[in-house]
Amino acid sequence: MVGFKAALINELEKLYKKKKVLVAAIVSLIFIIFGQFSILGLRSGFGVRGASGIDFPLLVLSVVVNTILPLFTALITIDSFSGEFAQNTMKIALTRPITRLKFFTAKLTAVIMFVLVNLMFVMIFSTITGMIFNSSSFTIQGIIKILISYLVTLIPMIVLSLVIILFTNILKSGISVFFISILIFIVFKALGIIFSSYSALFFTSMMDWYKLWIMNDISVLKILRQFMMMFSYAILLFTGAFYLFDKKDF
Repeated sequence: MVGFKAALINELEKLYKKKKVLVAAIVSLIFIIFGQFSILGLRSGFGVRGASGIDFPLLVLSVVVNTILPLFTALITIDSFSGEFAQNTMKIALTRPITRLKFFTAKLTAVIMFVLVNLMFVMIFSTITGMIFNSSSFTIQGIIKILISYLVTLIPMIVLSLVIILFTNILKSGISVFFISILIFIVFKALGIIFSSYSALFFTSMMDWYKLWIMNDISVLKILRQFMMMFSYAILLFTGAFYLFDKKDF
């Protein structure tokens, strides 16, 4: 456990020093501000109601989880694996008294924490923005719905991270992994639209599973089914990615 903790702290320090983390925060903040002013423009210029204060954070989540967040998650994940493969810094880290499983898990945990922090950052600022421009629509129940929506979104993002990690251990080039990850994301999104009856099988459709948690009539069966699907994907992807990672000759 001590070795895992040390490896995790080391990975978090490396993430903290990367400019990508700061860029992700700035882009997210710009997106929130631009989104709110766009809604105000529609409301004043065209008489369109737009999203209420309580709906604005959920609208932001719906867009961010399908655009900005997967993009920066891919960049951070690729840099954490492919970047260190290319720079041969992975070999130095593995000279420490730590198993490859703990080292691999520490890297994955660092990526997950980045995603969680990013989600919380977007949630806080989108909620504050919504309160500033329409505080009357906020209720305790609404804030709880927002919190739940952002927290449960972490699970499908973990699955996406594991997909990217799998490819970083198959392909040597980080650029190749990036473009293939983006291509797969787009293709699966398109397949989910074309074959809507089978969309539940595609991991990209699970990005919106938070909507199941905030419906008036919550379907526990649907939530459990989607969770088990994502859990199965996560086990398979983790096993495959670690197997390839463990077989690498650093």
